[in-house]
Amino acid sequence: MTTQTKRFEVPTLENVSEKNRGILTAIKEKVGMVPNIYATYALSAHALERYITFANAKSSFNNKEKEVINLVVSQVNGCSYCQAAHTAIGKMNGFTDEQIILLRKGSAPFDTKFDALVKTAKAIAENKGKVNDDTLDTFFNAGYNKENFIDLIVNVGEKTITNFLHNATEIPVDFPAAPQL
Repeated sequence: MTTQTKRFEVPTLENVSEKNRGILTAIKEKVGMVPNIYATYALSAHALERYITFANAKSSFNNKEKEVINLVVSQVNGCSYCQAAHTAIGKMNGFTDEQIILLRKGSAPFDTKFDALVKTAKAIAENKGKVNDDTLDTFFNAGYNKENFIDLIVNVGEKTITNFLHNATEIPVDFPAAPQL
C-alpha cells in the first residue's frame, strides 16, 4: 500500500478555532506578526494554549539563559525554524553573531556560567536526559542549583516539542535563516 504525504500548510486566522484566533491575534499585537510555528500549533484546538502556557511559565532562568538553552537544543534537534527564530531572539537579548554560533555549537568561552549551562543543556538533549557527573559538577560549580537543573530539563523539553513540531511539519521558516554550521 502506498500513502501520499501532504505537507502541512500554515493555517490563516480564518482557519483556526475562535479561541486560537484570539491567542494568535494577541501574539500578532505583541510581536508584530504571527510566527508560522504558533499558527501551526493552532491546527489543534488545544495545543497552542497548552504550549504558550508551558513556554511562558515562570523559571529560575532569565531570558538570556533561556536563549542559551534554546539555541543549543534547537541545534542538537536539527530544527532550522528554531535555529532561525532563536538567532533573532538571541540578538535581541544581547548576544553577538559570533556568540550565537558558539552557543549553537555547545560552548560559551566568553562566559563561564553560560558555558556550564550550554554544555549541560547539550548533554541533556543529546543523551535523552542522561548527564554524567563531570557535567553536573561543572553546572553546580558555576553557581547553578538543583532548582536550576530541574528548570533546565523543563526548558529542554519545551524547546524539543517545538523542534519536533517543525521537523515533522516542515512549515516555512519566517525568520531570517540562521547560518549553517
